[in-house]
Amino acid sequence: MEFESWWLLAIPLFFALGWFASRVDRRSAPRSGSGLPDAYFRGLNFLLNEQADKAIDAFIDVVKLDPETIELHFALGSLFRRRGETDRAIRVHLNLAERGDIDAQQREHALFELGQDYLKAGLLDRAEDAFNRLDGGQYAAAALRHRLQIAQMVRDWPQAISLAERLQRDSGESLGHEVAHFHCELVTQALAGSDAGRLEQARRHLEAATIADPRHPRPALLAGELALVEGDPAAAIRAWSRIEGDATRYLALVAPGWMQAHEQLGQLERGARRLLDAQHERPSFDAFAAICAAMSAAQGDAAALAWAEQALRARPSLLGLEKLLALRAVRADDAQREEIALLQKLIAPQTARLSRFVCAKCGFKARRHYWQCPGCAEWDSYAPLRAEEAGRG
Repeated sequence: MEFESWWLLAIPLFFALGWFASRVDRRSAPRSGSGLPDAYFRGLNFLLNEQADKAIDAFIDVVKLDPETIELHFALGSLFRRRGETDRAIRVHLNLAERGDIDAQQREHALFELGQDYLKAGLLDRAEDAFNRLDGGQYAAAALRHRLQIAQMVRDWPQAISLAERLQRDSGESLGHEVAHFHCELVTQALAGSDAGRLEQARRHLEAATIADPRHPRPALLAGELALVEGDPAAAIRAWSRIEGDATRYLALVAPGWMQAHEQLGQLERGARRLLDAQHERPSFDAFAAICAAMSAAQGDAAALAWAEQALRARPSLLGLEKLLALRAVRADDAQREEIALLQKLIAPQTARLSRFVCAKCGFKARRHYWQCPGCAEWDSYAPLRAEEAGRG
C-alpha cells in the first residue's frame, strides 16, 4: 500500500516535469508551434506598441535564425528606412534584389523598396535608375509617381511634363493642375533668359499651361508679365483683368507691374484707382506699397502720405507703418528724421518677421511668394498674403 501511495503521488509530479520540459524546449527552439520564430511574434508585438527600435532588434534575431524569411527582410528594411537608417535599409533591399532564389514579383518589390531607400537618402540618380527598371511591372504606376517627384526635385520641367502626361494616360489620374505649373515654370525660365527664341517658347508654354488648367490664376499673371516684356502694356492690363473671383487676391503679386503698365499708357491715376478698389475688397500690403509709390509719382509725396495715414487708420498694420515712416522721412527735417530712424529700428525685427510668406502645409517662411514650397514641395501652399495679413506671424 505504501508503494502504491507513493506511485499515486509521483503521477502529478511527472505531469509537472513534462509540462516544464515542454516549456523549456519551446523557449530554446528557434521556432514556435506555428512554424515561426518566437522573435517574430515579439517583433510584431513591439510594432503594435510603436516600439520600432525593439521591433528591429527582434526581427534581426529572426533573420539570423532563418535567412530565408523574405517577407521579414522587407519588413526590416522598411523599418530601417522609417528610422532614417537608409544605409542599412539599402543593404537589406539590395541583397534581396540580387538574390537568385526569389521570383520576379519579389524582385520587383525589392527594387521598388530600394528606390525608396535611395530617394530618402538623396541618391536621386540611383533612385531613378531603380524606378526605371520597374517600367511595365506591377509597381509601374507607383514608380512613375516617384520619378515625377524626382523630376520636380531637380527642376527638370520637360521631364516632369512628360511623366505627368504619361501618368494621366496610364492611371487616369487628373494632374492638369501640376502640368500647368510645370509649363509656367518654363515660362518663368524663358522670361529670365536671353535666348533669341525665348519669348516664343514662353508663349507656347503659356498656352499649354492655360489649356492644362484654365481656371488657375498663374498663367494669366504670367501672360501680363510676358506682354510687358514684349512692350504691350495694354495687353498686360487685359491679361491681369481676366482674373476674377477669389483669384483676384493674386493681383497684389503683380501690383508694381500693374502700375508700370498704366504709367506707360499715361493712365497712372486710373491704374491707381483700380488698384484702390482691389485694395478695398482684398487688402494687401503689396498693393498698399504699389499705391503709395503710384500716388507719389502722380500727385506727390504729400498726397501719398495723406492716403497712407488714412488707410492705416482704417486698417492698422506694422508693415504699413513701416512704409508710412519711410514716406514721412522724405519730408522730415533732421530732428524728425532721427526720431523716425529710431522708430524704424525698433519695429524692424517685427516687420522682418511679419513680411514673410508662410507655407500653409509645413510652415516654411520665405521672403518672397513661391508657387511651390521650397520646404515640402507642395504646390499652391503659399497664399498671396504676408504673415501679418494671413494671421500667421
